[in-house]
Amino acid sequence: MDQTKEQVMSIIEKVRPYLQRDGGDIEVVNIEDGIVYVRMLGACDGCIALDVTLKQGIETLLLENVPGVIAVVTVD
Repeated sequence: MDQTKEQVMSIIEKVRPYLQRDGGDIEVVNIEDGIVYVRMLGACDGCIALDVTLKQGIETLLLENVPGVIAVVTVD
């Protein structure tokens, strides 16, 4: 596993308990060209607060802590 993926997974593991507490979860599908592709699961899928959680939470953490990450995108 390359360093970027290790760093991304480390941060995802830190936020995962908060998502799971609300009945949701997150899965990293792919990391390509600085974009982290994620699938939101459980209660997170279709949640009205998903954009806030993703952009102001997860994406902000990744942009600040993982060099080379430029965006987080959800996939179905």
